[in-house]
Amino acid sequence: MTTPIAFNRDFTPVYGTVEEVTPLIRRIVAKNPSPFTFTGTNTYIIGRGKVAVIDPGPDMASHLAALDRGLVGEQVTHILVTHTHSDHSPAAAPLKEATGAPILAFGPHAIRRGDEPDVEEGADRTFAPDVTIRHGDIIEGDGWTIEAIHTPGHTSNHVCYALREEQALFPGDHVMGWSTTVISPPDGDMAAYMRNLRALLPRPDVIYYPTHGAPILDPKPLVEALIRHREEREAEILDCIADGLETIPAMVKRMYQNVPTYLHPAAGRSVLAHLIHMTETRRVETEGPPTETSVYRLPD
Repeated sequence: MTTPIAFNRDFTPVYGTVEEVTPLIRRIVAKNPSPFTFTGTNTYIIGRGKVAVIDPGPDMASHLAALDRGLVGEQVTHILVTHTHSDHSPAAAPLKEATGAPILAFGPHAIRRGDEPDVEEGADRTFAPDVTIRHGDIIEGDGWTIEAIHTPGHTSNHVCYALREEQALFPGDHVMGWSTTVISPPDGDMAAYMRNLRALLPRPDVIYYPTHGAPILDPKPLVEALIRHREEREAEILDCIADGLETIPAMVKRMYQNVPTYLHPAAGRSVLAHLIHMTETRRVETEGPPTETSVYRLPD
């Protein structure tokens, strides 16, 4: 069993309203709760007067109307997207049409339709940024400075945004305070995800504002716990194989026995991501490329 993580699920948003988080940060929560979005998508407004919007969210009439109301009197100068899942990016296009602001992101969704299963909220395959950003890029506005941090793992185009004035990180789905992150191959990459969790530890950020759930007030212990959780999952996989549980369904049944069964398909995708990483590092073997239907074994 893995060590329990001290998640914070105490978050009750007021949908469709602008909440001031700090004088520089405001939040509007979309009413799209689900097992993967928790209470819904947090869209953030950065600055006053000339503002940036981070993760405009789903293309829902109610959420677009809330954004329209919340941005009255503001000039949107940048629309920043963490990644191309349908709970994060689809509202970027109508927001651009309404405001004229450019959309900034690492790139479009990397995997073609049919080449990956839809898990969580599905991919936004029509998304296209106006400006392609890269790791370390600085985005400056009126009274705010944002650094782009490329954090592939959850998706290959995932970016976190650091607001330097407040030592605050907007980690999208890379780190969430209410749950672990689903890593679903081929666009999800467990080795990259773990590497980019570790990359957060030396950073100066003192608070995280994820796109789902409450702010993370003490982020580094949580990041360390998430890394440890993934390492423990890989130890569980090795134990499963040693005990003769050599397929992903058999592993999921044991490893996620306390998780509702409707979440087992997503859990299976994360187990596959672990097994791909473990075959690459030669801790596990299988015939041919690792897949959901492969039979796995320990090296001789």
